[in-house]
Amino acid sequence: MTRTRATLIGFTAVLLWALLALLTVGSQPVPPLQLNAMCFTIGGSIGLIWAARTNQLRALLHIPKAALICGTLGLFGYHALYFAALRNAPPAQAGLIAYLWPLLIVLFSGLLPGERLRTGHVLGGLAGFSGAAIIILRGGDGVSATHLTGYLLALACALTWAGYSILSRRFEGVPSIAVTIFCLLTALLSAVLHLMLENTVAPDGMIGWASIVGLGLGPVGLAFYTWDIGVKQGDIQLLGVASYAAPLLSTIVLVLAGITAPTLNLIAATLLITGGAGLAARASLRRTPKSKLPHR
Repeated sequence: MTRTRATLIGFTAVLLWALLALLTVGSQPVPPLQLNAMCFTIGGSIGLIWAARTNQLRALLHIPKAALICGTLGLFGYHALYFAALRNAPPAQAGLIAYLWPLLIVLFSGLLPGERLRTGHVLGGLAGFSGAAIIILRGGDGVSATHLTGYLLALACALTWAGYSILSRRFEGVPSIAVTIFCLLTALLSAVLHLMLENTVAPDGMIGWASIVGLGLGPVGLAFYTWDIGVKQGDIQLLGVASYAAPLLSTIVLVLAGITAPTLNLIAATLLITGGAGLAARASLRRTPKSKLPHR
């Protein structure tokens, strides 16, 4: 596979993640852990089909234990927190806070050995967190105890994915088909915790079922495989920068769908978070050629 083709494949993940908030809203009132289990079962099934068609089923038995733990906890933690956040706060605001992860990845990576935290990283971080502050302190629906819970869940979600992404740099040699096992273990863990902590709720009609299937096939399924291919075989710097478009695209999708109104506060927060990520990305691209952007 050529570097250009792998990069294009990886970029499809960014486009799919732009639909995550919209489809999550459509999946209501399914509780977060149940939704996790349903979506990742579909996502894991995609991997099993891919593994069977490419004769990689045996490779699924030889994934390093550390990679299994990191991948499973990363996928499980991020999406359980994300789904919970969108159940407890306005979707656009919670989604924007959750999409601080690209910025956090750059900031955290600047503290790693061989990396350098530049002025652009700091300015980008300040801009991004200013955007999050606008959402929390001046959201259109005001600050309530319920919404604050959702905002904190979204922030924990961003921190979880950023941490997973930094740790995943240790496993660049693990084949992309390993995502299959990450998804299936996430589905199993979510199902067990769902039965212990939640009441099972049927999806609300055709829209609910379609949203869950859409999540499992796209943002919570195919996107992980295409992203893994892109960051391992494509232009990882270009893909890293492209991921900063996710919060902007996600907000645009919610506005176009009529779920979120384009208020001044929301527009300002979107520009600050996206612009801050852009500043951080620019600083990262000024690193030495031997450095690499971490991946999602």
